[in-house]
Parts: sequence; structure tokens; C-alpha cells
Amino acid sequence: MPHVIVDYSPNMEDRVDMAALCDLLRRAAIETGILPMAGVRVRAVRADHVSIADGDPAHGYVDISVRLRGGRTLAARKAATEHVFAAARAFLEPVMARYPVALSFEMRDIDPELSPKCGTIRDHLQGNA
Repeated sequence: MPHVIVDYSPNMEDRVDMAALCDLLRRAAIETGILPMAGVRVRAVRADHVSIADGDPAHGYVDISVRLRGGRTLAARKAATEHVFAAARAFLEPVMARYPVALSFEMRDIDPELSPKCGTIRDHLQGNA
């Protein structure tokens, strides 16, 4: 159940293909080997109202948050964080070279005892992954 949420400033919409970024993050999450493909969900949410640093409207941000069920080692989470962040950074590098952009990333555990789940996606995957 890793949820990847991309929160971004409205000016990034004209600078970044958000659908492509979401797909890149989905693939990078799966590549880590610790985030199960059937559970990966990536979404991007635009923040319509922002004020950044000195208030210059040229400033933008992309904040990536990963929420996952607890139980993975710190080493595994650190490796996954590094892999997914590196993919996002490489993807956004041309935009960051041209515009003032803050890129941030956070991975956090969700207590499985307080996060019930159900769904049928696994039943519909080829090979029932």
C-alpha cells in the first residue's frame, strides 16, 4: 500500500508533465523491490494557493510524500527513499536549472493496526501479482 503523493505549486503545471512524473515515480517505487507493485498508488495534487520564500511568484515546489505500512527496516526504507528521490530529481533537473524550485521528499510509516485495507486490484492483475 505505498501511497506516493506529489504536492506541487500551481506554476509547476506549466513546467512539468505531471502525468509523466507520476508514472516515473510509480516505476521507481516498484524498482526498489520493497514497495509491492499491486499496492503502489501515485497521485499529484496541485496547491492552488501558495506563498514561497520571499513571495516571488516564480518560485515553485514539488513535495513528494510516500506513506507505507510499517514493518520495513530503516535500511530498506533509506534505500527506497534514495532511489525514488534520485529518479524524481533527475526528471526535474531541467526544470530546476531554469526556474527556482524546491524539491522535497518524505517517507513515513503508517501503523498497520490503525490502517485497515481491502481491495480487489490484486485479483485483476495479470498473474495475480
